[in-house]
Amino acid sequence: MAAMKPRTGDGPLEVTKEGRGIVLRMPLEGGGRLVVEMSPDEAAALGDAISSVVG
Repeated sequence: MAAMKPRTGDGPLEVTKEGRGIVLRMPLEGGGRLVVEMSPDEAAALGDAISSVVG
């Protein structure tokens, strides 16, 4: 039987490489976290889109 991990609500913004994908964990204003798994190409496109708005 798999170990049950407690659900943690808020946490820091995290980006990790897991296997071939990249996982983004972003805390949300109302609590909890948004978890998105994407390919390296999708992550690069997201980075470019954010950079164009911020910088």
